[in-house]
Amino acid sequence: MSENCSGSCSSCSSDCESRKGPQILRNANNGKVKKVIAVVSGKGGVGKSLVTSMLAVKANKDGKKSAILDADITGPSIPKSFGLTERVTCNEDGTVMYPETSKNGIKVMSLNLLMEKETDPVIWRGPVIAGVVKQFWEDVDWDETDCMFVDCPPGTGDVPLTVFQSMPIDGIIIVTSPQDLVSMIVEKAINMAKLMNIPVIGIVENMSYFKCPDCGNIHYIYGKSKIDEVAAANDIKTVAKLPMDAKVAGLVDSGKAEELDVSALDGIFDAIMA
Repeated sequence: MSENCSGSCSSCSSDCESRKGPQILRNANNGKVKKVIAVVSGKGGVGKSLVTSMLAVKANKDGKKSAILDADITGPSIPKSFGLTERVTCNEDGTVMYPETSKNGIKVMSLNLLMEKETDPVIWRGPVIAGVVKQFWEDVDWDETDCMFVDCPPGTGDVPLTVFQSMPIDGIIIVTSPQDLVSMIVEKAINMAKLMNIPVIGIVENMSYFKCPDCGNIHYIYGKSKIDEVAAANDIKTVAKLPMDAKVAGLVDSGKAEELDVSALDGIFDAIMA
């Protein structure tokens, strides 16, 4: 932190050291990671981990070597989505960890892959959690990776800030749902990205609508979305809308995220790779 830094990125000037991009760049463990995308949300419960999983699956299906860094330390759900239960391994002196790999080759690092029981709570303060996220980037051997997706916890606090400052983030994807309240919170995430000088690549609206399997009619359970207007107002050109679908929940809950239909994210992924 520079001597002129106030400790709050919302009030610091643009030349503050804390806002000049990643403070920790590349090392032997992460030097082969080509693109890093953070998946964020302004609030919890909107499907951020689902979208992270779907993007990694999409990249994998497109022939890219993909990986997920699960930065949601207190609420890790990525391993369960991919049916991963084995604990990660380390090198002989314990200085390098090796991510677990899904059935189709997606690399995953998550705190739940270090815990003896996946239901054990993580009762840590912010600085400790932020330190673990840094370790997942610095001390995990990611090998050759074309696309890494970072599943951030909701909000604009310690961990997203650590991710933005400690990793070479190429852009962020914001996940939301249709309620007016959430649209307001989306703008908070957009403004945080602007303050950190990180581009917003696109917005994914989860639970956007429900398509009746019997008659085919579209129903807007939460009311019609205003996300297109929010995106246009902030010059975000790519928006994807995911329906409410019980099949999606069933596949994720049974550890079969790689069987998800990810075609709805084609436009988002194209924007990531552009």
